[in-house]
Amino acid sequence: MEEFDGEPTVTWIPGVNSQKKQMCFDWGPGEMLVCETSFNKKEKSEMVAGCPFIHIIRKDIDVYSKILRKLFNESHGIFVGLQRIEEELTGKSRKAQLVRVSKNYRSVIRACMEEMHQFAVADKDSAIGRQFSSQVSILSAMELIWNLCEILFIEVAPAGPLLLYLLDWVRLHVCEVDSLSADVLGSENPSKHESFWNLPGNTQTLTELELRWQHWHEECERHLQDGTFASNPHLESLCKVLLGDDAALLEHKELLSNWYHFLVTRLLYSQPTVKPMDLHLYAQSSLDLFLGGESSPEPLDNILMAAFEFDIHQVIKECSIALSNWWFVAHLTDLLDHCKLLQSHNLYFGSNMREFLLLEYASGLFAHHSLWQLGVDYCDHCPELGRVSLELHIERIPLTTEQKALKVLRVCEQRQMTEQVRSICKVLAMKAVRNNRLGSALSWSIRAKDAAFATLVSDRFLRDYCERGCFSDLDLIDNLGPAMMLSDRLTFLGKYREFHRLYGEKCFVDAASLLLSLMTSQIAPRSFWMTLLTDALPLLEQKQVIFSAEQTYELLRCLEDLTSGRPLCGEPDAQQLQDDDIETTKVEILRLALARNLARSVIKEGSLEGS
Repeated sequence: MEEFDGEPTVTWIPGVNSQKKQMCFDWGPGEMLVCETSFNKKEKSEMVAGCPFIHIIRKDIDVYSKILRKLFNESHGIFVGLQRIEEELTGKSRKAQLVRVSKNYRSVIRACMEEMHQFAVADKDSAIGRQFSSQVSILSAMELIWNLCEILFIEVAPAGPLLLYLLDWVRLHVCEVDSLSADVLGSENPSKHESFWNLPGNTQTLTELELRWQHWHEECERHLQDGTFASNPHLESLCKVLLGDDAALLEHKELLSNWYHFLVTRLLYSQPTVKPMDLHLYAQSSLDLFLGGESSPEPLDNILMAAFEFDIHQVIKECSIALSNWWFVAHLTDLLDHCKLLQSHNLYFGSNMREFLLLEYASGLFAHHSLWQLGVDYCDHCPELGRVSLELHIERIPLTTEQKALKVLRVCEQRQMTEQVRSICKVLAMKAVRNNRLGSALSWSIRAKDAAFATLVSDRFLRDYCERGCFSDLDLIDNLGPAMMLSDRLTFLGKYREFHRLYGEKCFVDAASLLLSLMTSQIAPRSFWMTLLTDALPLLEQKQVIFSAEQTYELLRCLEDLTSGRPLCGEPDAQQLQDDDIETTKVEILRLALARNLARSVIKEGSLEGS
């Protein structure tokens, strides 16, 4: 039967009063925006001004913590390295490598926790200090859980060594043990130290442990039955402790930090060679005995119990609910998946658990201004849904600077994400146009292969030329190359700039031929013909004849077409053109120049034929 989760907990948003106003919300990339509407809840017909504030609720607030960002950055390298583990590594070599990866993750958690602890101590009396202390507790719990999962699922410790691992686990996470050990061993006479009997420590090999434990057990049981220590309650209590008597251990409950400390202590004195399959029985009874019905298990207790029961999926589920971000469950699940422990578990909506958690974690990274680059790698290593998720997230990244835009583009181009490349380039082209950076706008529109926008920007270039008499961004226009063919207007812009270059180099014949072809091929916009005809004037006035008679007739035809009285859509009609004194003067000057050039060209060509 399918298991359903319970109702989600209610989250109160400071400053929002849903009793007075209706609420509306919208999802942003990695966050939710909540605001009050302008409708009164009781009197819907009356419009009432709402609260002017928008409340931002971030889905993954931890990505904005400077210290936790170090956790995310350093663990990213471990994650990528884990994905590259060669498949041919099997048996002990593969297991040893996976254990090493697990320890690397834990070392990153511990380093982050220690740094957080320093900040907490420095600001212990402030709200920030209390926040740091709370984060230290969370990180400590994360390492505690991870370490136990490492012992049970990755090391797969067998009976015997299992207890040694658990002893190290308790020693590492119950800080008082290490400090007390140092105090006792550092004293002049350790056996007479007041804390000597408070340490159930062990530094022996498994064989020594089994032999000594058998000896302890037999001797203690015999002395207890014989009443050897009946006259000394302390020695009798010690004898019961060595026998692993639950009641005797619980009498010194204040020395045990928690129920799992109690569990390992029980196992040390009663079942030092406990089998992994029996571990959950001792864990459950230890929890029940230690709490004694006085309190309910905490979320951490439930997570550890699920681990002792070897229920990996329950561990992941409980951690997902209890922890404040997806970092822990995403990386632990990925590691367990590499251990081949999650292969059979798919989620009902089509993805496996590993991918789901990695993509949830990545979605939080994409909300951050720099960590989004880490999120790309997590998507890359999710073969089923990673590509789709990356496409959705990459389009939502705010392109605040051109440098950031180039990074995003590089990501898209490396993955052949054509549509996203075009979309990003179009956004940047629009932004450049708004800032009147025409060169940048043209460059982005060419990169996006957007013919319509390239035409728009080309028109802006031509308009600026008409107003200023010169081109801006000459280097870009001079080096358009094949990109010139993206649109007719862009082709015209490039060719028109080439005409100016030829004219500047005094290649007048080539310049004249190019100028005429721009008009007769219909590639030049009709609204620009008068400018082109005006550009022809200096060529018409040269000492040598530049335009042939045939070319001059073509120019006259273009001039007559322009002034023939046929209005063009979006352009001034012929009457408007003739009414303008300046334009009328231009037309008369052009006609005169063309007529003179025609006469000169006819005489020249006739003389050539006669000769």
